[in-house]
Amino acid sequence: MPLSDFACKNAKPKVKPYRLADGDGLYLLVQKSGSKLWQLRYRYLEKENILSFGKYPLVSLLDAREKRDDAKRLLVAGINPSTKRKE
Repeated sequence: MPLSDFACKNAKPKVKPYRLADGDGLYLLVQKSGSKLWQLRYRYLEKENILSFGKYPLVSLLDAREKRDDAKRLLVAGINPSTKRKE
């Protein structure tokens, strides 16, 4: 089930970091310090990678979804989003 902005805003820190999944590999990582980071888990050349998009609420839920879609388009084209970003 996709995340809502309400769920992102009200996510509280726990003893260990945890993830709130949005779908298609996108999730909100809630650190034990209380910071919240958008990350995308994807596979490229049969290797798992993680791409970070920024802190919530500086990067909104809609912005994170747009960035996820852009990264998925690059994967379909055969380009690693991580190396494309470094360029």
